[in-house]
Amino acid sequence: MAHTKLPYNLLIFLLVLLVGCKDVPKEDIEQETTTISKDFTQFVNPFIGTSNFGTTNPGPIAVRGMANVSPFNVAGPKNLPLEKDSRWLSTPYIHENTFLTGFSHVNLSGVGCPDLGVILAMPTTGDVETNHLNYGSTYTKESATVGYYTNTLDKYNIKVEATATTRVGVSKYHFPEGKANILLNLGLGLTNEEGAMVNVVSPNEIEGMRSVGSFCYYKPEEAYPVYFVARFSRPADTFGVWKTPRTYDGVEGKWMGYNGKYRIKENYTKEVVGDSIGAYMRYDFKTPTVVEMKIGVSYVSIENARENLEKETSNKTFNDILVDTKADWNQHLSRIEVEGGTEDDKTIFYTALYHTLIHPNTLNDSNGEYPKMKTRETLKTDGTRYTTFSFWDTYRNLHQLMSLVYPEQQSNMVKSMLQIYDESGWLPKWELNATETTTMVGDPAGIIIADTYLKGIRDFDVEKAYEAMKKSATQIENNPLRPGLKDYIEKGYLTTSTVHSGSVSTTQEYNISDFAIAQLAKALGKQEDYELFSKRAISYRNLYSDEFKLLRPKNEDGSWLTPYNPEYGANFVENVGFIEGNAWQYTFMVSHDTEGLIELMGGDDTFTNQLENVFKKNQFDMANEPDIGYPFLFKYIKGKEHKTDALVQQLLNTYFKNTPDGLPGNDDTGTMSAWAVFSMMGIYPISPAEPSYAIFPSKFDKVTIHLNNIYYKNNRLILSKESTSEGKKIKVNKEIYKNHFITHHAITSSK
Repeated sequence: MAHTKLPYNLLIFLLVLLVGCKDVPKEDIEQETTTISKDFTQFVNPFIGTSNFGTTNPGPIAVRGMANVSPFNVAGPKNLPLEKDSRWLSTPYIHENTFLTGFSHVNLSGVGCPDLGVILAMPTTGDVETNHLNYGSTYTKESATVGYYTNTLDKYNIKVEATATTRVGVSKYHFPEGKANILLNLGLGLTNEEGAMVNVVSPNEIEGMRSVGSFCYYKPEEAYPVYFVARFSRPADTFGVWKTPRTYDGVEGKWMGYNGKYRIKENYTKEVVGDSIGAYMRYDFKTPTVVEMKIGVSYVSIENARENLEKETSNKTFNDILVDTKADWNQHLSRIEVEGGTEDDKTIFYTALYHTLIHPNTLNDSNGEYPKMKTRETLKTDGTRYTTFSFWDTYRNLHQLMSLVYPEQQSNMVKSMLQIYDESGWLPKWELNATETTTMVGDPAGIIIADTYLKGIRDFDVEKAYEAMKKSATQIENNPLRPGLKDYIEKGYLTTSTVHSGSVSTTQEYNISDFAIAQLAKALGKQEDYELFSKRAISYRNLYSDEFKLLRPKNEDGSWLTPYNPEYGANFVENVGFIEGNAWQYTFMVSHDTEGLIELMGGDDTFTNQLENVFKKNQFDMANEPDIGYPFLFKYIKGKEHKTDALVQQLLNTYFKNTPDGLPGNDDTGTMSAWAVFSMMGIYPISPAEPSYAIFPSKFDKVTIHLNNIYYKNNRLILSKESTSEGKKIKVNKEIYKNHFITHHAITSSK
């Protein structure tokens, strides 16, 4: 479905121009104070990724917002994709579905496991019905732009509009004449943690909490609360609660006027606690009426949720909030300007950039408070405490994009990682809302820290960071980040007996982390550590099989795993050697030692043939991280560099489209989108913790990145195409660039 424009799009655009230079927090101070004269949000299609298992949703969200008002259509009788594939459990919205049971207010975007999708609001008409299968409705007239979503509920003829601030979801319901209801269902969600509470505070306000926290079904006993306060622009005529979504068991209170009092029936309980509960506001409109609802959320307390609501939306109408949110998005998207290319190219590019600005997202409340890791004791931060660190995915490219384009955000992300270390004793692996899910393998946090520091972003405690990185690389017992570390240190690799799956790929992940430690050690003058970890970083070579010219698992006694099929493990089939992949999809994932791998394989020709075979044998998986750097490896082979140029364009044209299925699969909290952003610009960070990029022709005639001059000497980076007698050449700023790699320093310092 193509995205459509708001009827008042021109008005919104003009207002964006007026507020485009509004004050921003210190951490978001930009490199130049200029008026944003373009509406970059027009090129964002929020429906991209809502099909083909992209697991994005089209609902409004602020830049790195805590709140996200998503249409929730995965809990109905017409959820056909969910019946065919459980991967759809990870998202509140599927483009093909048409049966909606509400609008959830805290969600994840582009993840492979379910969590959140809770605090569901649903407007209805007629009698109160609390069974979502009965009150759910099909919908039409669906449309979405940046910070805005709308549809019309067919069953009730209610037009719904939604927008959001950082911590508040805002909705506008256009009710017809007659009886009307707004339901808050705390029983629905993407997971089934037990425990919720709801309290009707007054005819204008409902407060409560919902337990969440079973990401990837990990430790459901460690569920934690998300709190909310819902405020309504019109006081309800009557209101009530229920204890089960299947049978109505509520009782009502009746509003007595605007004197601050309301009558409660003798058997009425304002507060209800349980597993499948909810509350409602009920109206009887004499004419068609609009009700605005604002839901503030917090992971600390109800009081903070209320404070978030008041600070971010007090005295602001729906349209005021929409204009502010859209302007902030425009300001962030404007960091990169592209010229040339098609309209679809621009939409694919800016939507991808939009996706990279959703996660990691904000955890702390407007007063700076956030929950401590594990204990959930209330702590306070001066900056932004970020969360949703899907590091196995994002260490490969997303954080490199943040360092280049949004270094002030990347700095706060590293500081958030160090806060997590202070609180838990370990760097994060896959942290979500102050819980460590330990999803996936490897020890990726240090890779990001080293890469950030080596790119010149150094306003954090690097000695503490190095201490944390070294701890995870050396502590053998009770190490949650590096299982099997004893074998890795003693043998140089994990064996088929060390772990039940992923012995080779986990070894590779540890190698990359050790390479990052070595590079940071060198920068800090720690020569012994540099030599030690440099040696450890290439231990994957012990697992290279000359017979297959691929990596191969070894047994405890050092013998090869036999029999061996290097293609086994594709399509997420569990196997002892590789996590979510096979030997073809992992062997070249040693970009920190590509020259060493070339030598292992016997030289350029064999390396090139094997790399080409990955694509010829249909072993390349664009939807999974281990091999997404493969297209750029041809840049290491003299005379074959052009293969990268053609292959990148082919992959962009094949997998990234201006359609709901326009992502190759799960966006992995922006990783696939970051691949598209870099690839369309014409640079790509092949080796994490090595501050350089492969360079190749862009999708566009000209790309201008407005750099933050608090961190970088240059105000802007311009990548363009220059027509010469030898054909089109790449220009970096004012100079034709003839090499196939360019350093981070060169693109952030040259004029």
